[in-house]
Amino acid sequence: MRLRTRTFLLCFAPVALLLTLSFWMIQSLVQAKVRDGLRASLRENQRGMARLIEKNDPQNSRFLRVVGENAALKAGMQLLLSEGNSSAARETVEDQLRELGEHMGFDLLMICGPDGVAVAGVGRTGDQLAPIDVSSVRTLTGSMQVASIPVDLGEENLGSISVGERFDFGAFLTPAVLLKDGVVLQSSVPAIAPAEIGERLRHCDRLTECEVRLGGASWISLPMPNLHLGDGYSVRILQNVDATAGPVRLVLQRVFLLATVGVVLLAIAGSLLASRSIVRPIASVVNHLRGAARTGVLPEFTPGETGIREIRELTESFNRAAVSVREARESLQGAYVEFIESLASALDARDPYTAGHSKRVSDFSRATAVAMGLGRDDVDRIQVGALLHDIGKIGVPDALLRKAGPLTPEEFGFIKLHPEIGRRILQGVHGFAPYLASVELHHENWDGTGYPHGQSGLETPIDARIIHVADAYDAMTTDRPYRGGMTHEEALRVVRANAGSQFDPAVAMIFSDLAVHDHRERVLVS
Repeated sequence: MRLRTRTFLLCFAPVALLLTLSFWMIQSLVQAKVRDGLRASLRENQRGMARLIEKNDPQNSRFLRVVGENAALKAGMQLLLSEGNSSAARETVEDQLRELGEHMGFDLLMICGPDGVAVAGVGRTGDQLAPIDVSSVRTLTGSMQVASIPVDLGEENLGSISVGERFDFGAFLTPAVLLKDGVVLQSSVPAIAPAEIGERLRHCDRLTECEVRLGGASWISLPMPNLHLGDGYSVRILQNVDATAGPVRLVLQRVFLLATVGVVLLAIAGSLLASRSIVRPIASVVNHLRGAARTGVLPEFTPGETGIREIRELTESFNRAAVSVREARESLQGAYVEFIESLASALDARDPYTAGHSKRVSDFSRATAVAMGLGRDDVDRIQVGALLHDIGKIGVPDALLRKAGPLTPEEFGFIKLHPEIGRRILQGVHGFAPYLASVELHHENWDGTGYPHGQSGLETPIDARIIHVADAYDAMTTDRPYRGGMTHEEALRVVRANAGSQFDPAVAMIFSDLAVHDHRERVLVS
């Protein structure tokens, strides 16, 4: 095969393949974007309906609290409890419930005794409230939003009152289904049997979004929160993804077909021209760039490697750009570390008793990681993570940080939120992703008694386990407004005593040995 032909094929084949993959990826991305937009629209619809439902939910209605404090109703409940199954007492309570229901617009009111057994109730039939057989109330909950509140007289519990409002299934703007223990009771999904819908939705978690196949199409299904319809009842809204994305997909296919024909013709022409003048020089450039893709470092070409002036000028320009990028990358990395150190120093400066705390914890953590034989990347990550470990205290008021006395349980509970606050602060920035575990989990204990998630053992990453020990040691040896700092020896005894409960025993042992050795060296020098 002639060299020109081989060069043409080498130039055209990658272009054609790249073109095909690019169009396929673009189409997939556009379809995914349409799908994401549909999900977002459905979620917004869900949130809007949830807000409307929550607003009208009797559980959140001030009327429910008014009913629970009604003096006449309490007197009637006392009478009903004292006289047992007296029909007169029950009728008295039913009259009171009917009056309250008509006044406040409830469709169901029911009284339960202290033992939870229903004793009286009224329900709406047509436009009127009438006494109901309380044993049938379970058959009503699927069509009503129901809420309950205890009724107390002094320290005595008289029982509870439940109220309900009819649930309007037709208020949903999208197809929806009402389920009871996984069985579809009511559906507004067109042309699909309720039995098929129930079978598909059975595999969905009742509290989360899922995607199912119905009638040969993809549907997104979301649960409706804040609906108190009774035990086992739930409502899910659905949206046909394929029906929504189909027109867009058809247009994309037509556009891509025309674009493909045009670009392929241009690629053929360009490949023919390129094959006449570019053979080995371009292959050399490609090989260098492939090495850059593997290492992530822009290469430098050997001067004079090709006799073609344009390729030589290109490689020389590329070399200058590679040097500039490398220097900028090194400068950016240094500035990045300096910024993190400044951020940690600014945080520590809020409390004079913790000044330098983050830097000391970072130094202790780095030394411990080195002593444990971790790799350089791991050591650097742990060092920076330790600098950031208390960043969440930005969200803690100065009054708590500087309090000259022990914290109350409520105040300590607020302090315990700082790991999660720190994660929320950093997770929006891609560059801080490697340090999220250090920030969020550095108060998790080896035996699972820590916070915020109660992780135990190796569930917690090594970064957080190392920082946990270093943080505790520095806190113990630092003076605070309400106590003096421990001595070096006292703090290490506490670390050893809590190895295997609060601390990773391996980390605690290495830290203790390292701290003892470092302390002896400093004593000898001084």
